[in-house]
Amino acid sequence: MSGTVDATLVELGLTLPEVVPPLAAYQPAVRSGAYVYTSGQIPMVDGKLPVTGKVGAEVTADEARELARTCALNALAAVKSVVGDLDRIARVVKVTGFVASAADFTGQPGVVNGASELLGQVLGDKGVHARSAVGVAVLPLDAPVEVEIQVELVQD
Repeated sequence: MSGTVDATLVELGLTLPEVVPPLAAYQPAVRSGAYVYTSGQIPMVDGKLPVTGKVGAEVTADEARELARTCALNALAAVKSVVGDLDRIARVVKVTGFVASAADFTGQPGVVNGASELLGQVLGDKGVHARSAVGVAVLPLDAPVEVEIQVELVQD
């Protein structure tokens, strides 16, 4: 049934944003066969980062978790830009989250849970995935979090 994911987004009070324009020489998402791979999505909202800095220093883990949700929404927008309809997603296969971390911050999995939980809320069982949560020194534009996803599409 077309529109199920869009209806779920509305029920959750979420709006799929416009695709974040590339910051360099890449595409926001690419389809290869039955899979769509997104580029890393930073938590841009209306063309701006609401917060910058390292998690565990300038940014709290709770703030970063919310930013990871925004990254996941941006990733879904990138997928939709390639396939036209999020109901074509058979499942999220893999999520990779990068957390710009203060030297002593070790809560990367909790931060990336923001993205994982959003995908579960929006896609139900199709949102269950494998995942990596990686601490890094710095991300583009001093973003606290970056998330990329890989999805498998329903076979035509």
